[in-house]
Amino acid sequence: MSRPHPTLTTGSDQGPDLPPLREVIARHGLGARKALGQHFLFDLNLTRRIARAAGDLGPGTTIEVGPGPGGLTRALLAEGAGHVVAIEKDERCLEALAELAAACPGRLEVVAGDALAVDAGGLGVPPRRIVANLPYNVATPLLIGWLKRLYEEPAAFAGLTLMFQKEVARRLAGRPRSKDYGRLSVLAQWLAEVRLLFDVPARAFTPPPRVTSTVVALAPRAQPLAPAPLEALERVTAAAFGQRRKMLRQSLKALGVPPAGLIAAAGVPETARAEELDVEAFCALARAYEEAKG
Repeated sequence: MSRPHPTLTTGSDQGPDLPPLREVIARHGLGARKALGQHFLFDLNLTRRIARAAGDLGPGTTIEVGPGPGGLTRALLAEGAGHVVAIEKDERCLEALAELAAACPGRLEVVAGDALAVDAGGLGVPPRRIVANLPYNVATPLLIGWLKRLYEEPAAFAGLTLMFQKEVARRLAGRPRSKDYGRLSVLAQWLAEVRLLFDVPARAFTPPPRVTSTVVALAPRAQPLAPAPLEALERVTAAAFGQRRKMLRQSLKALGVPPAGLIAAAGVPETARAEELDVEAFCALARAYEEAKG
């Protein structure tokens, strides 16, 4: 016998008329799996705060990765998302998400699959925004893939509001001459403006992770901060930060071209270390490296 589907009401002062998440998890046997990096967030105040941080969710498409039983999904819908596309790899969660989709006809689309293999920039209609509590074990590869998509098409995403381990979040926002500054800092800040919004304590999750999480907003730039070929920039930053304590005249030898010429062409001191260069300087090195290769 089929169960009646719950209904969903939305509005700034109304919440979803749905069974509690804990009940949904128990009914479907959805214990969090460590192998999938799952940590479920039940606090509706927190999930709605994340949803609100993403701005106006009404127009276009809101893309969520790893919705699990649908905690953040409920918040996105409750905060007025016109169309949500939720990408879920865990087959156990699909029935619970299908129930949520039935409660809000036409507003929630569930994509069963691995987000690493899905072109998020081609889902739904623009403006597209990604709002997600990312699985810890694939958060960085997912972000790098989306940043590369922005390099190809700056308008692919209107914004990204994402939750990471605090350590990763600090790397995204890291500034030159800080221990957090590295390859990820350069790539993210080259293509987007990065803001750390707020922390989420481990106790807010079930099961609690061993780390604090941070919600980060990335606002894509209309064009990269400075011109540079992506592949060349990746290689230059890999070489420079691969030996971050060494001077560039030594660390850049890994590129296979004379470092002195690159350094001179980029106009940076040969005694500088990777952590001392800003994003524009790395872009200059990448252009010089591309020219030297050619």
